[in-house]
Amino acid sequence: MYRYDEFDETIVRERIAEFRGQVARRLSGALTEDQFKPLRLMNGLYLQLHAYMLRVAIPYGTLSSRQMRRLAHIARKYDKGYGHMTTRQNIQFNWPALVDVPDILEELADVEMHAIQTSGNCIRNVTSDQYAGAAADEIEDPRPWCEIIRQWSTLHPEFSYLPRKFKIAVTASAHDRAAVRVHDIGLRLHRNAEGKTGFEVIVGGGLGRTPMIGRTIREFLPKEHLLSYLEAIMRVYNLHGRRDNIYKARIKILVHSEGAESFRRAVEDEWSGSDKAAVDPPREEIERIRRYFAPPPFEKLEPESAAFDKARAADAEFARWARVNAAPHKVPGYVIANISLKTPGAPPGDISAAQMEAVADLAERYSFDELRVTHEQNLCLPHVKKDDLYDVYRALKAAGLGAANIGLASDIVACPGLDYCDLANARSIPIAQRLAERFAFSGEEDDIGDLRIKISGCINACGHHHVGHIGVLGVDKKGEEFYQVTLGGSPGEDAALGEIVGRGLSADEVVDAVGRLVDFYKDHRREGERFLDAYRRIGLERFKEALYGDAEIH
Repeated sequence: MYRYDEFDETIVRERIAEFRGQVARRLSGALTEDQFKPLRLMNGLYLQLHAYMLRVAIPYGTLSSRQMRRLAHIARKYDKGYGHMTTRQNIQFNWPALVDVPDILEELADVEMHAIQTSGNCIRNVTSDQYAGAAADEIEDPRPWCEIIRQWSTLHPEFSYLPRKFKIAVTASAHDRAAVRVHDIGLRLHRNAEGKTGFEVIVGGGLGRTPMIGRTIREFLPKEHLLSYLEAIMRVYNLHGRRDNIYKARIKILVHSEGAESFRRAVEDEWSGSDKAAVDPPREEIERIRRYFAPPPFEKLEPESAAFDKARAADAEFARWARVNAAPHKVPGYVIANISLKTPGAPPGDISAAQMEAVADLAERYSFDELRVTHEQNLCLPHVKKDDLYDVYRALKAAGLGAANIGLASDIVACPGLDYCDLANARSIPIAQRLAERFAFSGEEDDIGDLRIKISGCINACGHHHVGHIGVLGVDKKGEEFYQVTLGGSPGEDAALGEIVGRGLSADEVVDAVGRLVDFYKDHRREGERFLDAYRRIGLERFKEALYGDAEIH
């Protein structure tokens, strides 16, 4: 994994010293909260409903054991003993005291971590496929390109005050696990007809108040010109993006209002007239960064494992966990071990300090000292021998992390909602907990199969409800919490926005209503058909009747 150089170290330490002074001025009253707000946001510090919240960057979701142990230490010393993993591969601490934040940032810097540009109107943490470097279906590891983008975008003088926040995601797999089509810029590595590898460039995706699927503005961009092309996009956006209306300032609005073809021409004109050599890194620099992501020293193993097969035969719970939570690896004899942070009854995405330490120990012992944060608020160990998987499972189970539900109905994505966020209209966590308990404890998850439920407490869509197979959005109706249901969303290569079904449901109604949708699917599915496939075949109206119980279904 990437290691800081002297430039990274200098930037981070100087930023901490600067912010320490700004915090001191805020605490003394020399700065008002309004004056302090833009300063703290550029350092990842939010003011939530009850306390400050610090968002820490985990570039492209990759962590070492040492870094995870430091996060555990911070959770224990400065917070309430836990952290919250987000849908953009970050971690959030919900209860830090303002006076402690500079010390937290110093402790993060000691393990090559920071909170720079995790908020504010700038280019945010660059995300990627959580299986990068391990996925059986990728054409190359996309993380070197993520790192190149990170270095280019950090404190970029031209893009430090954009019209609005900006998010970039990169994938190199046929199956999109990075949701590239719902980012401001999505980049998909693929091979063209000549066998050369380059990027499909997708612009103008995003969720929130005005959800949109991104549009492809270039089918194939040679890899060596990635930064100059990104710079052309950013210049067009920075020049023409709206600054008079916060709700119309995202690049998706510009692409929509101008039209994708007109926007593409503007970018191509900007790019063709640019000095590409001044922006694009030389081949030697690309190779230098690529070497940081060299594969670990995998052993030459047989594809099948007698120890793994024996454990599956002897332990039915492990057999189910391995079937649900393990994913194929590109190297024979290895698997990707997903770790669910969705234990029924617990807040989705939360992990305690003790659990962080347990996962760090497992990564160090079994996964070449590497772990990942996923877009579904879970974790994974990317490189585990099949021979070792049973030992990993037993350790996870002992730590309270043995839930076998990755991609199933209780693996629910949810934002913190009204329990923490002052922007939220309704609570997300209790609804997610009740739904997870309903499906997990009924024993029907395996029968239901692939079902992605996503919940947001407000229109900002931090829970990505728009791209849930079943999405749930919290809304306020005369001071009461209600929930609007959407159906048919997907964040993947078949990206789609969910359709609003109808009237909002009360907190007392919504869990049973989702249950009716699932029952209808089970009654009407075809052999091997997922919930999403069945919805797309059957259509909104019949699912709507099932949701509200307004008519008998035939």
